[in-house]
Amino acid sequence: LPHRLDGGRNMVVPFAEAKVRWHAFVDTRLDHAFQISAADPLLDWFRDHEPHRLDRLVVTPGDPTTELLAALLYAKLEAFLIADGDMLRCTSLTLQETPTNTVILRDGPDACLPLMPKAPSEYWWHRADHTISDLGVSR
Repeated sequence: LPHRLDGGRNMVVPFAEAKVRWHAFVDTRLDHAFQISAADPLLDWFRDHEPHRLDRLVVTPGDPTTELLAALLYAKLEAFLIADGDMLRCTSLTLQETPTNTVILRDGPDACLPLMPKAPSEYWWHRADHTISDLGVSR
């Protein structure tokens, strides 16, 4: 979307402002070491024994592969950008799992996201909030 520059700062949005929300999400919400499928029976163990950790679990539709995580995070970032005024676009997202395993998605996540039965807004990766699962979310 074209936006006029102001003749002063000459930025649509200062980069420092643009990345604050995303960095807060990545740094405070994501468990970088553990992700789990929504179908995994281990979720019941967490519900019974460590319910305080449920809101920190990244819960994915199917196996939490690097490819899927990259698509889900790309969709989440797009939701943040739209909610923040829809002035910026992400053109690619790189997710490095190990020094030898990196996924790069370009031109949006839609082609890589799984087909889901409900409307996109029903899933955490399409909402501009800090949710990382749909556990306990009633819609």
